[in-house]
Amino acid sequence: MSAPLILRADEGAVAVVILNDPAKLNALSTPMLNALATEFEALAADSAVRVVVIRAMGKAFCAGHDLKEIQAARQAHDGGAAAFGDLFSLCSRIMQQIASLPKPVIAEVQGIATAAGCQLAATCDMVFASDHARFGVNGVNIGLFCSTPIVALSRKIPQGAAFELAATGEFLSATRAQTLGLVNRVTSAEDLSAQTMTLAQTLAQKLPAALSIGKAAFAAQTGLPLEQAYAAAGSAMVDNLLNSNTSEGITAFLEKRPPNWA
Repeated sequence: MSAPLILRADEGAVAVVILNDPAKLNALSTPMLNALATEFEALAADSAVRVVVIRAMGKAFCAGHDLKEIQAARQAHDGGAAAFGDLFSLCSRIMQQIASLPKPVIAEVQGIATAAGCQLAATCDMVFASDHARFGVNGVNIGLFCSTPIVALSRKIPQGAAFELAATGEFLSATRAQTLGLVNRVTSAEDLSAQTMTLAQTLAQKLPAALSIGKAAFAAQTGLPLEQAYAAAGSAMVDNLLNSNTSEGITAFLEKRPPNWA
């Protein structure tokens, strides 16, 4: 039997989702995408999980779509049009699952994250990277502009920088990616998992409802005109304040004691 494409190695309230196809550089094949879809559906329903970390086995984080699968699909009578449409629809659904997941998601990038692999990292709420990591949307080098990956990338870094990467096919170093805003923190390969887990455990101690409301509000206000952004954010603050655990948190702060969240 072949090894599962996705592994789980949870630590307390932190779910660690591990891409496990190192021989294919953890390519986002249809089976890999289906496995991720199933995993994120389960994570959304699991109240015991407060934070998610995406990690990968092998030397690459994710090398994008499976090009052998794409080429094989060309044998269909329509030249692959239906299969290609299904592939990108499925991939987009997984990215939206991550974005809408009511808990923080951290990408732990130890190696290359290219094309849809860069899209996967950029879709996460935060990115921790090894100083050996590299990021790119390099499809143009084989004649395929990375149109779907830059949806996520252009929401993390300046649009001009995102287009330059997609048009040139060049890689970003981890430090350059951090400067542009794609990566939150860069650390040594040896410290990467420990540093990522330290942050994840810190987030796991926060009130889940606050992070859930906050993540949704952050996404909702992004790109809105100023007045609409404040209206959306203000509504989220009201929802957050109406939560009984938030009331307890404020009372505990005023009484100089730890909160007793239910």
